[in-house]
Amino acid sequence: MAVRQRLPDLIRSLKRELNPPRPSSQLLLPSLRRAFSLYDQINLIDNVPDDQLRFQQYTETGFKVSGVMYEGSLLCVGNLLMSWSPQKFSDITPDSLSIFQTVRPVPELLLLGCGRDIQPVDPDLRRFIRSTGMKLEVLDSRNASSTYNILNEEGRIVAAALLPFGTTS
Repeated sequence: MAVRQRLPDLIRSLKRELNPPRPSSQLLLPSLRRAFSLYDQINLIDNVPDDQLRFQQYTETGFKVSGVMYEGSLLCVGNLLMSWSPQKFSDITPDSLSIFQTVRPVPELLLLGCGRDIQPVDPDLRRFIRSTGMKLEVLDSRNASSTYNILNEEGRIVAAALLPFGTTS
């Protein structure tokens, strides 16, 4: 019986020898690795349904969408992709976006990809976009295509009007 009582004391003393108390200035922070390990295994971008558009690459002159290279400007509405006439930012007018007067359901957001640099949007163009019921987000084309991927994967109804990345003004 005396051996059983000494065993817990022996274990405690061995633990103290193996893990001596540290000064408060040397305390280790808890590891965050365990908290993030589940997120390391989630990859939304590679689990996109085949019928959903996904921008995979951009070049100076076009975009790779769902495995196909497209040259020039693109207009995307939901999962529809079409060639778009503007070649430079100043070509973007209410007429070039007139499709949004007839598209239903109306996208909640239009991502306007300006090419390499973000450009100020003409107030008349802003009013036109607002009149269709959409909100406007102006980005460079790289970030606009990436944002389109994320919002489209979430199932949101979004549109993107994108100039090639090589477009400067």
